[in-house]
Amino acid sequence: MKELGKVGVLYGGISAEREVSLMSGAGVHQALCDLGVDAHLFDTQEQSLAELAQAGFDRVFIALHGRYGEDGTLQGALELLHIPYTGSGPMASAVAMDKVMTKRVWLQHGLPTPEFAVLTSEQDLVGLSDRLPMPFIMKPAHEGSTVGFSRIEQADQIDAAYAVAAKFDTAVLAERFIEGRELTVPVIGTGDQARALPIIEIAAPDGNYDFENKYYSNDTQYFCPAPLDQELSDQIREYARLAYLAVGCEGWGRVDFMLDAEQKPWLLEVNTSPGMTSHSLVPMAAKAEGLSYEQLCLQLIQSASLKLKAVARL
Repeated sequence: MKELGKVGVLYGGISAEREVSLMSGAGVHQALCDLGVDAHLFDTQEQSLAELAQAGFDRVFIALHGRYGEDGTLQGALELLHIPYTGSGPMASAVAMDKVMTKRVWLQHGLPTPEFAVLTSEQDLVGLSDRLPMPFIMKPAHEGSTVGFSRIEQADQIDAAYAVAAKFDTAVLAERFIEGRELTVPVIGTGDQARALPIIEIAAPDGNYDFENKYYSNDTQYFCPAPLDQELSDQIREYARLAYLAVGCEGWGRVDFMLDAEQKPWLLEVNTSPGMTSHSLVPMAAKAEGLSYEQLCLQLIQSASLKLKAVARL
């Protein structure tokens, strides 16, 4: 593994998803070390960009989730530092982190996503229940891992749900809730080489796939490959690939869906730096294809690259 050089695993960070990132980074670091890679943990909350520049990393694995790690800011810094990194570039990372912009891109490409409203102040709550059918959900436009998420069943829940989401973001997404089966599809690769891994169906207790049920509970059930007929499975995997490419994703990602009672898939969001914990979904789908956690980590760090073309100096 000497050809990989000195590898940094960037984890922790300062987002609301720090706790998850610490688990992801620890897992990736251990896997790379077990394979003989010269890998080192680097917590971007505790260590500065100046220290990153001085660390001498030949490439880095981004195991950060949320803002200042998954949103294009760090990716831009790594481009300036000329340090190859895993995952998408600055633009795709920024678009994918913005759930509203992601949905606008998908709609432009004719891809199915539930109707929505963008809320930036309490004034935007006026008449919301007339604009969106009940039930609907609210969540911060730039967070993940169900941070600040609420489901609204009746009008008197709107104000409280907005207050919860607004703690984390100045923009809140209200989106029609799709009743049905929760699916997710990891995608690996770039451009023509991008391919969808097996679909995972998530069956959380009482249909509540919250932070606890995502990362800690053993009661959540996962079915991989999801029990779907072949034609529908192929359609969903193709939607995932197209959704990933529409945003401009590279390297790897995960596209989340709801499948309604009429068997119509609806795109929810795309994650450009998915979780790599013991309960995470990309490793689960990779395993269904015969790819171990360690092999997945190795494949991803081998794909690390700079995404922006250098500009010739005058």
